[in-house]
Amino acid sequence: MLSLYRRHRPKTFDEVVGQEHIVRTLRNAIELDKVHHAYLFVGSRGTGKTSMAKLLACALNASGGPRADFDPDDPACRAILAGTSLDVVEMDAASNNSVDDIRELRENVALAPMQGGRRIYILDEAHMLSTAAWNAFLKTLEEPPPHVVFVLATTEAHKVPATIVDRCHRFDFQRPSLEQIAGVLRRVAEGEGIHLPDPAVGMLSRAATGSFRDALGTLEQLVTYGGKQVKLEDVRDILGVADAELVLAAAEALVGRDPRAALLTVQRLSDLGRDVTQFMRDLSAHLRHLFVVQTLGEVPDSFSVTAEHTDRLAQQAERLSQGEILRAIDFLAVAIAAVKDGSEPRIQLEMALLKATQPQADLSLQALMFRIEQLEARFGGSAEQAPETSALAPSRAMSSPQRAGPGPSAAVAVDVEEEVAPQAVGSLELDQILTVWPAVADAVCEENQMIGAALAAARPVGLEGSRLTVAFPTDASFVKKKAEGNRELVQRALRGLTGQSLTVAYELRDDAAPDGPALLGEQELIERLRAEFAAEEIFDEEGS
Repeated sequence: MLSLYRRHRPKTFDEVVGQEHIVRTLRNAIELDKVHHAYLFVGSRGTGKTSMAKLLACALNASGGPRADFDPDDPACRAILAGTSLDVVEMDAASNNSVDDIRELRENVALAPMQGGRRIYILDEAHMLSTAAWNAFLKTLEEPPPHVVFVLATTEAHKVPATIVDRCHRFDFQRPSLEQIAGVLRRVAEGEGIHLPDPAVGMLSRAATGSFRDALGTLEQLVTYGGKQVKLEDVRDILGVADAELVLAAAEALVGRDPRAALLTVQRLSDLGRDVTQFMRDLSAHLRHLFVVQTLGEVPDSFSVTAEHTDRLAQQAERLSQGEILRAIDFLAVAIAAVKDGSEPRIQLEMALLKATQPQADLSLQALMFRIEQLEARFGGSAEQAPETSALAPSRAMSSPQRAGPGPSAAVAVDVEEEVAPQAVGSLELDQILTVWPAVADAVCEENQMIGAALAAARPVGLEGSRLTVAFPTDASFVKKKAEGNRELVQRALRGLTGQSLTVAYELRDDAAPDGPALLGEQELIERLRAEFAAEEIFDEEGS
């Protein structure tokens, strides 16, 4: 028995839903006898590309000659719609993509039609043909026999060679709207005697994501599962609404920065036996939805299965900053890549969620930028004073998780300096300076590696008004002198990372060395520069 989708394919051009521009053009071409020898049908799956190709074949092979208003009960048309016509050849390029397959096709195109006036070749998933197969097909496509029409259907037009596209008339199939899918579902349900509640229609329409075939396939699955009296509980089970709840729960843990809730969500996922890697992809897609909602200011209909999910999406988008969203997406991308390399999926998911919910436990530059954002919000004035800072500064640093070290720090410093007006220094505290000091040193390293390395081994020790005191160890007078000669470089980096203008003063102190590697003494530093950079020591002449 044929599937619902195949039984309820449109039988005339009038029954086509959502592709009026294509129907009109093909009708005119048939009536004016201007049918092209090759067409390229482009569109996502389930939008009706193959159905349209068969309708074109029916119109060209109708009894009495080509006609756009053909009778679907015409024997020739019935055979075409049923897939039994000898004049319509359907090929799946995914499994018939070799040169030998195309050579066989080239030999057969010379055969005259058996019953109608044209032979129609429908090549589905055309982008799957190999390069050699395309080359073998090119001449035939360019100059086919007059009785042959080719229809190439693809979901990925960018993979079809330009030489092929140039020889076809291209039609782009639009994704149907929720209303159009709902209309088809109601019509099919009525024709099949299926009781389908309106809430179920809405849920099926959303879940289909623009595919008539997926919508009708899910409806058929529901009928097989629970009979022709469709229940909402069955719809929720079939559509995996429980999985959507887990995704929403994980996002809620991110919103609340609640590591315990995040780990409990992973445990529930494991108890249900769900695929962890797929869950990470689903969560990434959900976070991307939140980002889109923030940009558009509303929730697109296709983003959620139920109206309740729509409300929760909107609430989460309001409470999660763009910086946090991008950080979480980056962590999940790294986790998915690690799983591909053989790592344990559950461990990777837990680590990604823990990093996203506990930025203070993450020592990466991305986490540092997030903490700066939080400090700005708490101490540097209200969000209204610098609305773009919290979103833009972290996002630039987070867009490429593999980037680490001094490079991103300098980029962040420049970006923030250009967009953030200096604020009153009274809101800045020494602890905040200490937090960002490693990033200051990295930013300076971009322009002067020696000064940047020196700053990494120095320590801010005092902040009075706009004056910041930075201490070097007592045996580091040489690098202190160099830092004093590059004071503006350091002040510019500080302004970029804090949004405030500070005057930097240096001093030597016994307790200045921070935790970590000791700062090189003057002679040691000179020897290191000689060894690594072939440097030469130049002495100032007296009186110069």
